[in-house]
Amino acid sequence: MKLNVHTDINKSYTLPTDFYTSTELFEKTKDDIFSKFWLYAGDAADIVSKGQVMPSLLMKHFLDEPIVRTHDKEGHQHCLSNVCTHRGKIIIESAGSHQMLSCGYHGRCFRMDGSFKSMPEFETTEDFPTPADNLHQLPLEEWLGLHFTSLNPVISFQELIQPIKDRLSWLPFDTLTYIEAMSKEYIVNGHWALYCDNYLEGFHVPFVHAGLNDALAFDEYEYQIHPYCNLQLGVAKEGEPCFDISKDSPDHGRNIYAYYYWVFPNLMFNIYPWGLSLNIIDPKAKDLSLVRFRTYQFEDTTYDWAANQIDITELEDEAVVESVQEGIKSRFYNRGRFSPTMEKCVHHFHQLISQQMT
Repeated sequence: MKLNVHTDINKSYTLPTDFYTSTELFEKTKDDIFSKFWLYAGDAADIVSKGQVMPSLLMKHFLDEPIVRTHDKEGHQHCLSNVCTHRGKIIIESAGSHQMLSCGYHGRCFRMDGSFKSMPEFETTEDFPTPADNLHQLPLEEWLGLHFTSLNPVISFQELIQPIKDRLSWLPFDTLTYIEAMSKEYIVNGHWALYCDNYLEGFHVPFVHAGLNDALAFDEYEYQIHPYCNLQLGVAKEGEPCFDISKDSPDHGRNIYAYYYWVFPNLMFNIYPWGLSLNIIDPKAKDLSLVRFRTYQFEDTTYDWAANQIDITELEDEAVVESVQEGIKSRFYNRGRFSPTMEKCVHHFHQLISQQMT
């Protein structure tokens, strides 16, 4: 099914409701979208020491791809398939420290970079080992102290995030520290793309988020589009918290409340004067998503967490998304139109989906 989102926002219609309600299309996004782009794999701090390993399922209950991140004795970090090339058993079951990766089923061993090391009772096996006996190595990139990987990337990670790095190079990202107490997960009864749709426009802020609307100068809200990411620039009203912006920044002299960066398909980097709120939108079913809020604070910054509006804003967003999920089931709705001034980023998102869903 061709989704056909017009490149001209003035002529374009939104994605049809089939995209949000069809099980077939939901399953198709696994290969057409999520397997091709960069996904959050965990924090770099998980494997900071030589010998450390960290297994996980990449996009649990969706892609369900077993991976393990390793730190070898030469100091290199790797992301590997966590499935033994002999009979398919999961190799590393829990985080820990290892000299090598050893399968507990029949004793096949791999080096920390995934290369085959040894296997008992295979002395007479012909043409063994071959490259197929190594563990598949996935690309691994580190940025902001976070790890990202992809099953089959169609774009380099650096190209993906370069617009963010170019604009915000003056910020002390190397000092970010994870704040577990302020990191939460939310279950949303809605399609993952509906959650992204809602995030990608400030159009709804005056109608849905009274607290946020009091802090933002809505008439100065801006949108910027890049190939696979986009920016919503929130400008603070007088007296509201804002960045002390470097003279080297194009935003110097402006009262910026937040940089809301979205990276295709499901990552949101909300950058505030105090640090980063990373939101990961994990699909679970065509009408169910897990939203992970991970909080990281800049060194030497203070913030009144008790006055934090993020929780309130999230619950308001959830209510809207869940209402839309119910509404699009109607026999009388199929697709809508875009506001050319306020829904540029939503249109960008829908274009990327229609381009990928071949």
